[in-house]
Amino acid sequence: MRFDFAHFEPVTPEQLRAIERLVNGAIRANYLVETRLMDLEDAKASGALALFGEKYADQVRVLRMGDFSVELCGGTHVRAVGDIGLCKIIAESGIASGVRRIEALAGEPALRWVEEEEERLRRIAQWVKGSSVDADVKVGQLVERARRLEKELEQLKAKLASAAGAAWLDQAREIAGVRVLTARLDDTDPKALRETLDRLKNTLGSGIVVLAAAQDNKASLIAGVTKDLVARFSAGELIAAIAGAVGGRGGGRADMAQAGGSQPDGIPAALALVEDWVRQRAA
Repeated sequence: MRFDFAHFEPVTPEQLRAIERLVNGAIRANYLVETRLMDLEDAKASGALALFGEKYADQVRVLRMGDFSVELCGGTHVRAVGDIGLCKIIAESGIASGVRRIEALAGEPALRWVEEEEERLRRIAQWVKGSSVDADVKVGQLVERARRLEKELEQLKAKLASAAGAAWLDQAREIAGVRVLTARLDDTDPKALRETLDRLKNTLGSGIVVLAAAQDNKASLIAGVTKDLVARFSAGELIAAIAGAVGGRGGGRADMAQAGGSQPDGIPAALALVEDWVRQRAA
């Protein structure tokens, strides 16, 4: 069953639990459902709620469930509220501007849903070598450990990239009076490339650095120009000139620019373009 209502913000989990407790409390109270045939205006005057956005005839059925609810007839009914057995909210979403929808199951479908949730929790508990009581804690510990390992891996990659980049320093060439260093550092993410680029620029003191990496069938390019050369050479223009070789586009500032592409096989061609570009700009 679905219930749509005017509300601009998502309904919080706490609010959903409160609604669920309220409904299940009424179910446990097992109010008898009283049905009366009334004139529409008399029904509205008695406080009966008109739900579902339906149009009503001059005479309507009015359902009273103790003091909990008085509503105009909206469809199938039970003899007593307790016949519902259980109400379980399973979803909340926005379906239009300012309109939220709550979806719930009742009776046997609600019980099956709870059983399926318990089975999922049991499997999760087995995977984390815990029980249903502490499964959430153990999952949280695993997530935190994974985050820590990812951070350590990023730091290690950055160090390896820096060390590999430093090994290329001796291969910096002088082109038209400018020191130019190009290097390929595969399996290095863009963040590590940026850090390596900064270190190499600082070490060179004056020059142009272009780094490339292939990772997950994608190409990354990054170019850097030291401050003393940005008036003559733009890293953004350089990246734009070579990015096509890897099937991508890029841009950035005069001192640093990046590009990505879908053709890592084009990295050698991209790096080979750097020399010609520098010569043309230096002329």
